[in-house]
Amino acid sequence: MRGFALCGVLVANVKPIANVDDASVVSSATQESAVDWLHLLVDLRFYPIFSVLFGIGFSLLLESAARRAARPRLVLLRRLLVLLVIGLAHMLLLWRGDILAVYAAAGLVVLLPSSWLPRWVVAGLAAVLLAAALLLGGGHFALVPGLFLLGAALTRYGVVARIERTARVPAVLGAVFAVGAAPLLWLQVGFERTGDVDGPIARIVYPGAGLLLAGLYVCLLLVLLQTPLRRALRVVFEPLGRMALTNYLTATVLVLGVYLLVGHPERWSSKTVLVIAGFVLAVQWLFSSLWLRRYSQGPLEWLWRWATWARRPPLRRTPGPRAVVGG
Repeated sequence: MRGFALCGVLVANVKPIANVDDASVVSSATQESAVDWLHLLVDLRFYPIFSVLFGIGFSLLLESAARRAARPRLVLLRRLLVLLVIGLAHMLLLWRGDILAVYAAAGLVVLLPSSWLPRWVVAGLAAVLLAAALLLGGGHFALVPGLFLLGAALTRYGVVARIERTARVPAVLGAVFAVGAAPLLWLQVGFERTGDVDGPIARIVYPGAGLLLAGLYVCLLLVLLQTPLRRALRVVFEPLGRMALTNYLTATVLVLGVYLLVGHPERWSSKTVLVIAGFVLAVQWLFSSLWLRRYSQGPLEWLWRWATWARRPPLRRTPGPRAVVGG
């Protein structure tokens, strides 16, 4: 799931990464046709998945830290502080649109304190924060705290542990998300054709459509994972997802490299964006696959884990027992 979300985030970020001055940082919807299908189906549709996964990962790590450390929340505090440093460095040195610093700050303010609260309170706060962010038109960053708590609540209620037991539930939920997203997408198309993208209704429609489409994409992937396509999907997305931090940061470097070679990102069509994203993902998939054959996790993931636990973890894979031919 993380690898799948990483692909969508990269497609959405190609143009913003390449636009290096304030005057050129505009939405892709205003750079191309009145209805840009890539913008409609990709932009702001995958970061909600990443945000929920961040909340899930935080809760799972807290469970692990509670078994392994005397002060488990100190482990999580170190992890978030290191992520904040990484995000700020990424933001100041490479790309102003970095979201890691936002994730770290929201984790410190919302996720860490929520670990002391009962799960029903966490679920309630998630609903309240998401509703408030939507109704107040706070934009996609405003949704992050609620999405974090949603991921934490899903983990603490055992939903994550049971999520792959059946395809029926995600199929039904996916249908519900599709029905809800259809009118919002229709409204979004209308707003973009008229240019009324900053109105009060549009500020609700855009993030609302993003949340529903993100839910639909997750449900579709969960259904597909119950089919014979599971093996192929794991081959494609698992290496990218296991090295998500490394790949997220190196994507900025690779896209900026393409920008320096090609130039004029304001002229990049949706097809060009897909080609660039495909090139970056192909390079990252190959590197991730080769790296993970020898090492247990990505290089930046390893450093992050080292800082989290305050001790050096093993990096190289431990070789398993050799197979005995004929026996």
